[in-house]
Amino acid sequence: MLLCCLRPALERSMEALLTSTAVVALAEIGDKTQLLAILLATRFRKPWPIILGILIATLANHFCAAFLGAKVASLLESGWFHYLIAASFLAMAAWTLIPDEIDDLQQGSARFGAFLTTTVAFFLVEMGDKTQIATVALGAQFQQVGLVTLGTTLGMMIANVPAVFLGHEIIKRVPLKAVRIVAALLFAVIGLWLLVTGPGSL
Repeated sequence: MLLCCLRPALERSMEALLTSTAVVALAEIGDKTQLLAILLATRFRKPWPIILGILIATLANHFCAAFLGAKVASLLESGWFHYLIAASFLAMAAWTLIPDEIDDLQQGSARFGAFLTTTVAFFLVEMGDKTQIATVALGAQFQQVGLVTLGTTLGMMIANVPAVFLGHEIIKRVPLKAVRIVAALLFAVIGLWLLVTGPGSL
């Protein structure tokens, strides 16, 4: 009896974690924050402080984003807000198809060292980025701040840790166009699923 009661909640939690991880890991491939990770790795040649900086910055940024999404969803539990979330996923699908350029990044100053430079740069560059907007939408959809933050952070690390170690080889060898298409399809599927299932699915 207890297992039957807990099963839906467990399934919902796993869905929040795995969806958040997959969405952000795919969306991050070729994103400007991944390009920033490559730039910083080339510049400092100290992978572990860079990785720690990415982790801290992502946890802080995505926690705020997921919290905002969940808070807004709890305050605006209505049919139109549900469809707004669905539309945001569809918009993310279109945005994901637009490639980022490494020339768009500001390199900033290196005088603060690899860890602090990475932490500050990643936090700022992630503001308004598609992975942050996706985290807001995921927070609104699942309303599980901790699991969404954990999932999106895991997705960021899956995409960025290899980039720190392998640098430009990732960009040269991974078919970024194909990855962007897969990520866009995933966003579109979530958006369409929300449209089809209606307000009760949030």
